[in-house]
Amino acid sequence: MKKIGFLSFGHWSASPQSQARSAADVLHQSIDLAVAAEELGADGAYFRVHHFAQQLASPFPLLAAVGARTSRIEIGTGVIDMRYENPLYMAEDAGAADLISDGRLQLGVSRGSPEQVIDGYRYFGYVPAEGADHAGMAREHTRVFLDVLEGNGFAEPNPRPMFPNPPGLLRIEPHSPGLRERIWWGAGTRQTAEWTAQQGMNLMSSTLLSEDTGVPFHQLQAEQIERFRKAWADAGHTRTPRVSVSRSVFPVVSDLDRAYFGREGGGGDQVGYLDGGKARFGKTYAGPPERLIEELARDEAVAAADTLLLTIPNQLGVDYNAHVLETVLKELAPGLGWR
Repeated sequence: MKKIGFLSFGHWSASPQSQARSAADVLHQSIDLAVAAEELGADGAYFRVHHFAQQLASPFPLLAAVGARTSRIEIGTGVIDMRYENPLYMAEDAGAADLISDGRLQLGVSRGSPEQVIDGYRYFGYVPAEGADHAGMAREHTRVFLDVLEGNGFAEPNPRPMFPNPPGLLRIEPHSPGLRERIWWGAGTRQTAEWTAQQGMNLMSSTLLSEDTGVPFHQLQAEQIERFRKAWADAGHTRTPRVSVSRSVFPVVSDLDRAYFGREGGGGDQVGYLDGGKARFGKTYAGPPERLIEELARDEAVAAADTLLLTIPNQLGVDYNAHVLETVLKELAPGLGWR
């Protein structure tokens, strides 16, 4: 069975057409949608992280709140920009949120995407080390984060502490056992997917790849997944890794669906430029369920992944997005053998 969840970018806008007009709206609606998704039988509630933008940013208060309101659904990010993170403080936040949710956290992290401001991580107090760049800094922050999630002591205790210490070196608290195996890296290339496997992280691949070989997006992404799994086996890891892909999928079953997405179907991939290099963007799937079943059955990357994250238009409100999720789960998933 394929796991199916949603991925929200958490936009808000003062526009009269938006159902989310403030940060408070987005936060409350994100919690409500996660609760609704769990009731509908979805498997995951994931949230994007962007800084200096009218979008969701600091994820852990939201993840903890969702964890407290739900009991089964996976809760995650797609992705946290590690250039901005203090890895030890992040480990504390992540441990707390994971314990509140009883071990349901699935954290997607990465180097991040193009920013709203120039070198925004510098305003957060982080500067690449001499001879390194911002991508290297993100990977170093990730290395430290993964190390402390192992739960080993590393800090020298005070001989005269305020409270008694356990013997030996101290670790980050609270520690949540098993969280280290639930960290994902958002990889934009085939080479980065191989590096992800070598680090023992799960693979998260979105609706764009920052490279283009001329083949359709889903085939390039399927090759990325294949290379990830081979690198995982070559690294000798003993557990089975997970792979997620994101897709924009909108079954058209009502007049409102037709008004929003009736003209979106039938298109193909788009090729553009990202960070100065060529990139390939996946298509939007929109149309009658029977047609989408045929189209998605030909998507090689969706077939290869164990988890599908549906990107949602959060500004259309909780009710509409719950309707989209319900239609995918009831009309598409069974026809594709996902349920």
